[in-house]
Amino acid sequence: MDVNYAISFMSKDWIVANSISILYLISCLLIGKSLSKKNVEIFAKYFTYVFIVVYIIYHINHIIDGTWSLNKRLPFHLCGFSSVITCFILFIDKKQYWFEFLFYAGVLGGLNALLTPLIDNYTGTNFFYIEYFYSHTSIIILPLYMYYFMDMKLTKYSWLRCFLIINILLVFIMPIDFLIDANYMYLKEPPAVDHPLVSGEWPYYLVNLEFAVLFLLYFTYHLFNSPLLRNKTTI
Repeated sequence: MDVNYAISFMSKDWIVANSISILYLISCLLIGKSLSKKNVEIFAKYFTYVFIVVYIIYHINHIIDGTWSLNKRLPFHLCGFSSVITCFILFIDKKQYWFEFLFYAGVLGGLNALLTPLIDNYTGTNFFYIEYFYSHTSIIILPLYMYYFMDMKLTKYSWLRCFLIINILLVFIMPIDFLIDANYMYLKEPPAVDHPLVSGEWPYYLVNLEFAVLFLLYFTYHLFNSPLLRNKTTI
């Protein structure tokens, strides 16, 4: 059975799962801070190898369970795009634009997923529960790790470029949603979870989201270019 499983904000499950996620995130960043330049890259690649294996197992399990479908399993959510980028970004030469998209989509998308968990691929199997929090925390960790320990930066208008890319993606994904009865990027209907940034019916909630996303991108850029979070020594 493939159902939407929402975890209530500040419930026992929410607190336990997010506490473990925070511990995982902090541990990876502390490891990165303690490593030499060479070992920083080695650790990042092993981190990615594990992520790729889990990502493959995720899809294999859905195929075995008979719950893999085009309208549910394509990586067309922001977190899905971030997961795919996480799988290859360390193995290409020209990383900057990919990194910037991963940073905004991964950090903001991952945080959103952790704060308002909705496991829309839940089949009652513990793997999918654990994978949800592991994967969404991982797409936060890797861009932060690259930012602080691998000399990656956010360029001046990266937040605006990311906003434009997201809107270009919307143009292609929305008709796909209606064509295959999907809800990627929640363009067809609101997510089945209480969310402070989502209000109103279709299509009005999408307008609210546009402004919210634009603000969050702009805020994130300035936050991570502020003295508080700009340098790895501040962690």
